[in-house]
Parts: sequence; C-alpha cells; structure tokens
Amino acid sequence: MAARIDHLVTSGTFALDGGEWDVDNNVWIIGDDTEAVVVDAAHDAAAIEAALGGRTLRAIICTHAHNDHIDAAPALADATGAPILLHPDDLPLWKQTHPDRDPDGELADGQEIAVAGTRLTVLHTPGHAPGAVCLHAPELSTVFTGDTLFQGGPGATGRSFSHFPTIIDSIRDRLLALPAETAVRTGHGDSTTIGAEAPQLDDWIARGH
Repeated sequence: MAARIDHLVTSGTFALDGGEWDVDNNVWIIGDDTEAVVVDAAHDAAAIEAALGGRTLRAIICTHAHNDHIDAAPALADATGAPILLHPDDLPLWKQTHPDRDPDGELADGQEIAVAGTRLTVLHTPGHAPGAVCLHAPELSTVFTGDTLFQGGPGATGRSFSHFPTIIDSIRDRLLALPAETAVRTGHGDSTTIGAEAPQLDDWIARGH
C-alpha cells in the first residue's frame, strides 16, 4: 500500500522569551497501514498515539524545537519506542523545554528518511529557528514546512534564535526551487502550494515580516 498523509490538530501553549500564546498545531503522520513517522509531536501524545492506530512508529521528526512542536515528543517516544530526531542547531531551544532528555538522533541537510516506500528528504531551512528543517516527499508531491513557510508568508522571526534575512534565503533557495504543484503542509493553519506562495516573495521582503 502506498504511503498516505494523515493530519491531526492538537492544541496547547507556545512559550518563548517570557510570553505564552494559545496555539493549534498541525501534526502530520506519513505512512501506510503498518508503519509511519510523525512530523512534530505537539501537545498531546495520547491523541497522536491513537491516530497511529497501532502502526509501528519509525521516527518522531521535529521540524524545529519551539516547545509547541516538541512538548509531547518524549511521552510519544516512551509510548512507542520511536526515536526523536532533531537538527543539532536547535538543541539549545530543545533544552529549554526538555533539559533532562536529549533527542535520540540528529537530522542533517540532505538526509533521507524512508517510510512505507516513501522518501522524506531533510532540507535545512534556518531562520525561524537555527535548526529548522523542512521535509520534502517528492513521491507525495508534498513538503512539510513546520514554521518556515505558511499560507501567505514566512514564519515569525521576531523572537530569540530567529532571523528574517535567513528565513527569506531558506525559502527562496530551498523551498521555492521545488515544483510549483508541491503541496505545502505547514506547522499551523491551512496548507498551500509552492506555486501559490512564490509570487509573493518580493512583497514579504518589502514588508520585512
């Protein structure tokens, strides 16, 4: 059976730089009827485990280490035995949420993660966070962008560990180079496509957000 994409929305709190905000997060599950990977274990490990439906979880992939994307990762890992994978540049952010638990493995640019006959290629896309990554699944004509690219613009860069020119470079060089029909499945909110977002790049730069 070909790989499919399952989608779960979980709710919780994003906390950084002394502030807290209520957020809804997209959790993406890529796999078939027997195995899967989870992209961003946000807020509710039990709900994510239930959505897996007994499938073997091969990995918990973190697009970055803001707390709202990783807060449920250790509990999900403990429940399933799956390793937590994170780009090492985001380890300082990870430690703010999980000071006593390290990720189990590192993500690197160009790394391929295979599940259910599908390849996920890691694209290092810093800017929203130093170790932010996106995951390109060409067989599914999809890229999972975390908080790097949303419908209508780049991820936020107004807080610690973020940098607007860097996220623009990441989007221009790594994401907008993908085929226009590629679906963009984001960390929050609605999905979009590369073709829908690419024409807006100059406007984003002009607005500087």
